[in-house]
Amino acid sequence: MTSAAPLPDAAPTNWVDRHAPAPLRPWLKLGRFDRPTGIWLLMLPGWQGVALAAAEQGRLPNLQLLVLFFLGAALMRAAGCAYNDIVDRDLDAKVARTAGRPIASGQIGVKAAWGYVIGCSLVSLLILVCLSPLAIALGVGSLALVAIYPFMKRITWWPQAWLGLTFNWGALMGYAAATGTSALAAAWQYQTQDFFYLDTGRLTYAAGFLYLSGIFWTLGYDTIYAIQDLEDDALAGVKSSARRLGDKAQRAVAGFYLVTVAAAFVAGAAGGLGLPYDLALFAFAIHLGLQARRVKTTDPALALRLFRSNTWAGAILFLALALGAFR
Repeated sequence: MTSAAPLPDAAPTNWVDRHAPAPLRPWLKLGRFDRPTGIWLLMLPGWQGVALAAAEQGRLPNLQLLVLFFLGAALMRAAGCAYNDIVDRDLDAKVARTAGRPIASGQIGVKAAWGYVIGCSLVSLLILVCLSPLAIALGVGSLALVAIYPFMKRITWWPQAWLGLTFNWGALMGYAAATGTSALAAAWQYQTQDFFYLDTGRLTYAAGFLYLSGIFWTLGYDTIYAIQDLEDDALAGVKSSARRLGDKAQRAVAGFYLVTVAAAFVAGAAGGLGLPYDLALFAFAIHLGLQARRVKTTDPALALRLFRSNTWAGAILFLALALGAFR
């Protein structure tokens, strides 16, 4: 497969294959910019954390924070995907859906890919230092989750659970960023001898339950995603929740999504978001319920469509949290 051909899990009309210059396409595909669903799924928990903290204070989410989390998610997802592809290059070559990825197919060398990872990470660091001190600490702590994730499919049937821990860490970061003073302001306050009054950010039970909700949400949608690779994963010896669950996958996804909605409800109650949030949360529950109802382990194409629809699910929850400001 050449760089000119769309990868199997990318839309045939994706912007990279249609409009990007040919020399840049392998690099954009390395960062999954031809498959933007992952950017949204990494970004939305951060947005949700920002929205929850703002709603508790009766405010709408801070636009500057939303922009920073969007840029950070795009860059860190690119870095994480490149790192994942470096680690998984031999496994990827054995799976039809991933054999055309830039490293597995030989379009990009391992050393060059490491440079890509470092470059994206350094730019992300510049964004991270604009957040509150607690958010910065959480961001640094997330690197351990990211570093370990590619190895989980080799040692456990539940790598999707670890992805949930990793992808939704942004909910805690977003909440901490929205409840604290930025590090740049901290430096200024230090110069003016006001450092000890600095609000560094905080975490609450509401933020914790939002994080828990996101973990089970990811466990559900990534189990759906893994349905695409059931046969190839079995041949390659790759473990996944979809393989472990087998014919029980549909019921399991429904159970994961039930916990997702329940934890999100508790997060709203703990944050005092009230009726506007609860009504919008009902729409989130319906969306997830319809997904779970349609899951079929025999239909990989449907699995991909259901997985992609989670961008809308996450956006609905973000909107619900923002509406909590009008309780």
